[in-house]
Amino acid sequence: MPSWDPATYERYKAYRDRPALDLLLRLPADLSPREIWDLGCGTGEHAALLARRHPGARVHGLDSSPAMLDEARARNAEVDWRLGDIAGFAPDAPVDLIFTNAALQWLPDHAVLFPRLAGLLASGGVFACQIPIAYESLHHQLLREVAEEGPWAALTRTARVIQPTPSMADYHRWLGQACDEIDIWSTTYLHALEGPDPVIDWMDGTALRPYLDVLTDETLRQAFLDALKARMVEAFPPEPDGTTLFPFARLFMVARR
Repeated sequence: MPSWDPATYERYKAYRDRPALDLLLRLPADLSPREIWDLGCGTGEHAALLARRHPGARVHGLDSSPAMLDEARARNAEVDWRLGDIAGFAPDAPVDLIFTNAALQWLPDHAVLFPRLAGLLASGGVFACQIPIAYESLHHQLLREVAEEGPWAALTRTARVIQPTPSMADYHRWLGQACDEIDIWSTTYLHALEGPDPVIDWMDGTALRPYLDVLTDETLRQAFLDALKARMVEAFPPEPDGTTLFPFARLFMVARR
């Protein structure tokens, strides 16, 4: 997993927060969970919100980043914060709600991962997930092209971890191995970003992290970023008012066992 910088990730907090809130709105109204896990909880905002919404539940927040969990613990919420990898997630009891926002795209083999997670639900439990449709996006395409073209190509090969997004039908089949009620949809958000290099700033919080981790030589890292900035400005030119319009597609799924 890449290293994470909470301050960088939160730079576009309102835009990053919106999909999670949209997902929360689609949870079944009759759900009264006792055991809740937020997988890839990050700085903990949504786990804390779930704890306030369901005061009778045991709420756990799992993340692989100590820095993110330090921010989460500062919220002083009634949440059990856990350091760990989603790939090894094995709860002590069946789960009534698995909530995961913008995390599972980092993990491989969704054909195995998704039915495994759904199989951890209690009867009537809900799996609620949002992942970016990242690989297919223009900015990810340009990121891969730049990474493959320069003197940094050998170093960045291991950083190209984001895989093509499976189809909605695939996710429906995988979740259907454990769940009866499945709702899957996609949404494209149009973000109006500001600043001289707004797409780079956006990616610095997520997609660029694996690349920056491997480019430890400052001169090579800066050359890589300069080449990437040139491609992004060409692909996402600023509007007359100075903002940059940046479409971002996301995939949502809510499944009930």
